[in-house]
Amino acid sequence: MGVTVAAAGAILGAILAGPAADGWRLLHWLCKPLATVLIFLLAWHARPALSMRYRRWILAGIACSLLGDVLLMLPQDLFVPGLVAFLCGHLCFIAAFLDDSRFGARPGWLLASFAYGAINLYLLWDSIGAALRVPVIVYVVVLASMGGQALGRARTLVAHDSARRAAVGALLFMLSDTLLAWNRFHAALPLASLWVLSTYYLALWWIARSVQRDDTVIEAGAAL
Repeated sequence: MGVTVAAAGAILGAILAGPAADGWRLLHWLCKPLATVLIFLLAWHARPALSMRYRRWILAGIACSLLGDVLLMLPQDLFVPGLVAFLCGHLCFIAAFLDDSRFGARPGWLLASFAYGAINLYLLWDSIGAALRVPVIVYVVVLASMGGQALGRARTLVAHDSARRAAVGALLFMLSDTLLAWNRFHAALPLASLWVLSTYYLALWWIARSVQRDDTVIEAGAAL
């Protein structure tokens, strides 16, 4: 419930904020990192964890995402530092997904993920400034690796609900970043904050939920 309220506040504040630092913008600034902090606590309190190593890497990835949240919402254009923060987060998620599955164990899913990233990069290429092309390429490679590894892991560990939850989160992260890229580089999307942030918070929530081992359920309110 706390995550839902904070996420709704972040989205509502972003949609209704004016050009100045009005109340709606302040609501966005408060609720955007707060929702991520609450998701961090969800992963922190999950019992029993899939493994301590898995939990640590997921927490590190969410913490990097929190840093990215702050950098991207500030009035300054900190897109590249924010991109680096999220890139580090995806590297942490990859490390977590390697806890019980080797990289590229299901190469078809990895190739499909790379193909998805390459198609979007190709379609947006002319709209991406020359100075941003290398950082964006690196980010797409890492994001696609994270998504492909999560999907391949879910297919390898077919009996594990945790792996499926992580895969859902990875797919939603790829969708969120796709929407963000098209909104930034191509054309403004109607209600962009709604679509980008809702898929982003759902992505982090599912990844955080993957810390929970399959043989028990997180009790309501444990994250708070």
